Amino acid sequence: MFINGEDENGNRREELMEQATAKRPLVYCHGEGMMLPKFEEALEGLEAGAKFDFWIMHEDAYGDYDEAGVMELDKKMFYNGDNEFDSDRVYEGAIVPMRTTDGQIVNAQVAHVGIKTVTIDLNHPFAGEDLHFVGEVLAIRSADPKELEAIRNPHKCGGCHGNCGDCGSDCGSNCNNCEK
Repeated sequence: MFINGEDENGNRREELMEQATAKRPLVYCHGEGMMLPKFEEALEGLEAGAKFDFWIMHEDAYGDYDEAGVMELDKKMFYNGDNEFDSDRVYEGAIVPMRTTDGQIVNAQVAHVGIKTVTIDLNHPFAGEDLHFVGEVLAIRSADPKELEAIRNPHKCGGCHGNCGDCGSDCGSNCNNCEK
């Protein structure tokens, strides 16, 4: 996947952001909402061996970049169990889970760590970017019932995929209650 934009001189540029290979292909379950709707729409009806090359404009991808999604928070919000700042987990560029006022877990990127504050960015990393996809459909197969169950009822421990540590659910630090 490429993102499209302009450099500091106003020239158009494309930058490779993600790449799937034949050894490590992108695998998803079509029609289950795992991908952007416009991505699935563009691949609808393609068969194994079909090549594709399409764009998804930012309005149909991750939306406009919203400055209101950048927030400066008290550094104490990122203290560990020893009442110290958790620099192993919270550093510039890190993705950290945050809980909204209604209890939903959302990912935020740490934009800056200051003396007393941490600046987070709740925008998707590709917000404001037009996306360009080029590739080939390698294979198509039906999902088995276990795969569909995992997609439709994501890991009953809160969707941490077994790596939660403390994902905010009641699964405990080892996710022993996860159904992987």
